[in-house]
Amino acid sequence: MMTIRRANERGHADHGWLNSYHTFSFANYYDPNWMGFRTLRVINDDTVAAGAGFGEHPHRDMEIISYVLAGALEHKDSMGNGRVIKPGEFQYMAAGTGVVHSEYNPSKQDPVHFLQIWIQPDKTGTKPAYGEKAYSSATPGRLNLVASPSGRDGSIRLNQDAELWLAKFSDSEKLTHELKPDRHAWVHVAEGSVELNGQKLSAGDGAAISKETKLQLAGSGKAQVLLFDLN
Repeated sequence: MMTIRRANERGHADHGWLNSYHTFSFANYYDPNWMGFRTLRVINDDTVAAGAGFGEHPHRDMEIISYVLAGALEHKDSMGNGRVIKPGEFQYMAAGTGVVHSEYNPSKQDPVHFLQIWIQPDKTGTKPAYGEKAYSSATPGRLNLVASPSGRDGSIRLNQDAELWLAKFSDSEKLTHELKPDRHAWVHVAEGSVELNGQKLSAGDGAAISKETKLQLAGSGKAQVLLFDLN
């Protein structure tokens, strides 16, 4: 069973410095039918104007992932991390017992476009942690493991039974992801358009998949897809 969430159905907030689309209920946007999917709680599609950003603010007990699509994002946190994240790079924070961070666009002229993702952890009160993975040169037509509960194959280790995969397409590449029994998936198209099990999805579209055993993705040009394999 597949339920498609179209990009134009998402919540939207335009603050001038921040233009944000919410796949799930977030801040002042509330839809009881879209409170998240399984342990996936937030996918915000954010564009931040030059020289603007999110000032210091706290989080706790949440797995937070950012993926930069265009521009640059400057990160600082109370764990002592300071880094500029560029296109194709993932940033991860396990907020745990509490972390304070800021995210700014360091450019004086170009916006930054990125995805902000929250996953609910399987335990609370853990030690805060930070991680990064770069996929700017990932080969098209492959599934790249970004995060997993065990941190296998060099992936970021999540405090949840969830996997995050990245797939890039440059033309008509095809790939398959198999779901184990009682597993679910969320597919989010970050850029371009693809076909998922025969259904066309475009940038910003998402799809919830349950009671399926196989996901088949086909590209039709340059595209990027995030695939969440969830319990």
